[in-house]
Amino acid sequence: MIPAAFDYQVADSADAAVAALVSHGDEAKLLAGGHSLIPLMRFRLATPAVLVDIGRLSDLSYITDAGDHIAIGALTRHRDLETSELLGAQAPLMAAVAGQVGDPQVRHRGTLGGSLAHGDPASDLPAALLACGGSLVARGPNGDRTIDAADFFTGFLETALAADEMLTEIRVPKAAGIGWSFQKFNRRAQDWAIVGAAVQLGDAPKVALINMGSVPMRSAAVEAALASGAAASDAASVAGDGAEPPEDLNGDAEYRRHLARVLVGRGIEEAQS
Repeated sequence: MIPAAFDYQVADSADAAVAALVSHGDEAKLLAGGHSLIPLMRFRLATPAVLVDIGRLSDLSYITDAGDHIAIGALTRHRDLETSELLGAQAPLMAAVAGQVGDPQVRHRGTLGGSLAHGDPASDLPAALLACGGSLVARGPNGDRTIDAADFFTGFLETALAADEMLTEIRVPKAAGIGWSFQKFNRRAQDWAIVGAAVQLGDAPKVALINMGSVPMRSAAVEAALASGAAASDAASVAGDGAEPPEDLNGDAEYRRHLARVLVGRGIEEAQS
């Protein structure tokens, strides 16, 4: 289908982008890589009156050591995450997951901030950030604020971002030497995961699930079991507890709960090895 008519603006800075959002309100959308927004526009599930192009803001594309965490610019491409030696050494789960997003064309164009702001529960990177215990920096007309990843995803394709805010940075705690794993089940390599699991152990184990509810989510039941010293199989057996997975042509709810148990079990075993 053809998108509805819209005006197009190019922002030359993050502040200019925020000003455009303030000016146009809910009628404006930010355009970065476009892999999330453009398909919605083509099906007219999103009909912004104004597109604000932020794809040229090179100062929001970086991966730097910020002491106790790795700071990642919101416009950093998936491919840059995948190949970053710093990220691979200090936050390997994020690097590995970025390398499994879509296909090479998507990874060379799509951005971390765009994937997170879209808030799709079937997307890989939101789950990875949840499992890493990361946070996000949003900029609005009143300045910057930091949002914990656990509080960022609020509903189906909805986040804690206000209409006049944009993501500028993602912060991932350093996790060198900590066991981790990423598992997902899909029909083809470039497809969305039918179910997936991101696992990171350490003092406070974190397990995040893909496509097991209306939002990217952590499995509190599995995390509690691991924290109490449960074996991998016992912890994995509760992976579907509290989840409300969707039902579609790829599988019903019980099938997805089964996949979650299998994938979380594999993930824990790999992270512990």
